[in-house]
Amino acid sequence: MVDASIIVKWFIQEKDSDKAKLIREKYIDGDIELIAPSLMYFEVLNALKYSELFESSELNDAAESLEKYGFTIITIKNNLRKNMIKIAVDHKLSIYDASYLALSLGLGKIFCTADEKIIKKLPATLKSKVKRLKYFEEIFR
Repeated sequence: MVDASIIVKWFIQEKDSDKAKLIREKYIDGDIELIAPSLMYFEVLNALKYSELFESSELNDAAESLEKYGFTIITIKNNLRKNMIKIAVDHKLSIYDASYLALSLGLGKIFCTADEKIIKKLPATLKSKVKRLKYFEEIFR
């Protein structure tokens, strides 16, 4: 499971984009499944828009590309919603960031992010459930 910070690196060359693209290749090859909350599309497109690197038509192309990847998209509701809110409040995370973590915990999946600010806010018990993109090699052991 990855968050928008990784998917954005598929479209914009940034630090560790090469590692993010290896995750994409593993997904395309069927080696891994990518699961995300429904807000992931909005977050990625918002980041691309604010990068000011994309014209309107290019944003539409990126949106189509995201749709074609066929991610497993999960709606945050019921216990996932409750856990998301608890994580956000308890650890001073945005609801957006907490949604990825709550989803990964609820599904028992690995959560990978390039957003160091998320990890810094978490206690050790939750940090152990999150993998940093920069340590990509550890993710697939």
